[in-house]
Amino acid sequence: MIAVTGATGQLGGLILAGLKAKGVPAVALARDPAKAEGLGTEARAFDYDRPETLAPALAGVETLMLVSGSELGQRERQHKAVIAAAKAAGVTRIVYTSLLRADTSPISLAPEHVATEAALKASGLAYTILRNGWYTENYLPAAQSALQHGAVVGAAGEGRIASAARADYAAAAVAVLTGAGHDGATYELAGDDAWTLADLAAEVSRQTGRAIPFVPMTEAAYAGVLEQAGFPAPVAAVYAGFDAAAAEGALFDDGGDLSRLIGRPTTPLSEVLAASLPQTA
Repeated sequence: MIAVTGATGQLGGLILAGLKAKGVPAVALARDPAKAEGLGTEARAFDYDRPETLAPALAGVETLMLVSGSELGQRERQHKAVIAAAKAAGVTRIVYTSLLRADTSPISLAPEHVATEAALKASGLAYTILRNGWYTENYLPAAQSALQHGAVVGAAGEGRIASAARADYAAAAVAVLTGAGHDGATYELAGDDAWTLADLAAEVSRQTGRAIPFVPMTEAAYAGVLEQAGFPAPVAAVYAGFDAAAAEGALFDDGGDLSRLIGRPTTPLSEVLAASLPQTA
């Protein structure tokens, strides 16, 4: 049996749906199982911060899909608790969503992922590491804001962003969960077609019929813009740091692991934008 953590989140929900489409039985693990009632599968309470809930929820589970937690600064502790509980419960394999090139990435999220990868390797369990790049959906708020304010802004400069749709990453997880030959593998997952923030502005312009430029900013200036938009200062600094890391190439990879795993090209930027932007007549 397969269990999926973060089942009520966007990625976890897509992974469960993909498993269901293949007729593979899966258990939804969520902090609040009531929120997972509409997923069409068994739901069990699974709270990273309540270690006593972890091992019992994994009874009968052979493979655990560990979708990384969302609480920055807490994930190393939480993930290690999950790995220990999985081992105690008799889970034999863990598939984990890490970060693109986590071991060399300048992105502030990387250390927690590196620590989790190390814990997996030390656990004695079979494992597969999916080092996910950025979701293209991460940029939909920026595109919507550009229509409101007349420009795409950011600190990524000319950095190339090899993003992919969230559904692409979910499909890769399903392929690994249901396929053979992935034990011990680490996959660098990124989109086939990289783009810059200037390309994002050009695509928003093309689809909406408006002239939307890209206005490059320093990391500090972009953090200030995010604060003005309502982000707390520490959060604004983190997100501006992501952009600065992108300028250094942290979000680019052209190895093709993602498209190979899913057996098709990754979803292009234009397609993701088209689903959310008003189209020109």
